[in-house]
Amino acid sequence: MIRPKYIVIFCLFTTGIFYSCSKVGNISPDIIKLETPDYFPSPTYPLNTNPLSEKGVKLGKQLFNEPLLSIDNSVACSNCHSKGVAFTDAQHNPSIGIHERVGTRNAPPIFNLAFRREFFWDGSSSVLDFVPLAAIENEVEMGETLNNVVTKLNDHKEYPNLFREVYPEADTITGPFVLKAISQYLLVLISSNSPYDQNLRGETELSKKEKRGEMVFIENCQGCHSGALFTSEEFKNNGLDTIFKDSGREGITEWPGDRGKFLIPSLRNIELTAPYMHDGRFETIREVLDFYDQNVLPSPTLAEELNENGELGIPLTEDQKDDLEAFLYTLTDISFIQNTEF
Repeated sequence: MIRPKYIVIFCLFTTGIFYSCSKVGNISPDIIKLETPDYFPSPTYPLNTNPLSEKGVKLGKQLFNEPLLSIDNSVACSNCHSKGVAFTDAQHNPSIGIHERVGTRNAPPIFNLAFRREFFWDGSSSVLDFVPLAAIENEVEMGETLNNVVTKLNDHKEYPNLFREVYPEADTITGPFVLKAISQYLLVLISSNSPYDQNLRGETELSKKEKRGEMVFIENCQGCHSGALFTSEEFKNNGLDTIFKDSGREGITEWPGDRGKFLIPSLRNIELTAPYMHDGRFETIREVLDFYDQNVLPSPTLAEELNENGELGIPLTEDQKDDLEAFLYTLTDISFIQNTEF
């Protein structure tokens, strides 16, 4: 589901995107393969329409860190998505955009996006190429238009040549090329080398405490945080509120049954991605576990998993919380945040 304002943009860009994808034979020869673990799902991104290359990823990384994408040339994507904390924003809660404007939602981590079907807390886009567009044209975040970004990049002394090296057919920089280039960088941000992954591959073993925590996780959490990505990618109301200042998914679907529902986040790198929840209300993992144990609130759209037989939440003992927290720490991928290529 794309934000309503982007439906028109999608229609306007369809021709340009088709054109830029129709000449994949002319793409830069330094093609790279997206490395994916065997137990990961298949990529959802149509890689054949935007073949990854070393120069393309490098260009995307430069654009990701480029403040020219904002209206006052002060804010880059990396301002709110810092590599050292798995591409989240640990400095501000919520994040701060142009002119010191404060957002309303917690900046989500951005890794393993190649395998995702929906993006943003409300699932307002199902197209990865349009994820940076939403930030660029958000009046709080970057406050710019894609047309102005294209003009600034075409007037830049370096960018026209950089784009031609990646997309030889790019006689001029266009909006589709900008978005596709950023996607090249986002696509290679794969986190799959945590202690949990190493254990799956037989390279190491979890401790007894971590194994107990894994059992607690399987029994209580795996329904929503499932699979290799540790998310079912569903939208759920997890009982944070009874009255919703932010309607969540309902703001996209306009269906009251989606009120208060948000995209279930991945738990990978959760040790690094505080604060937690869509509004960043919890500072620690323990606060999150205590919430699910004691403080889930009732509402008409509350997830069924949190309202079984009239009992709200997920009852957990303190020992279970200790073990579960130990298991969640095994999802921290240090090699990912230390990767100098990112």
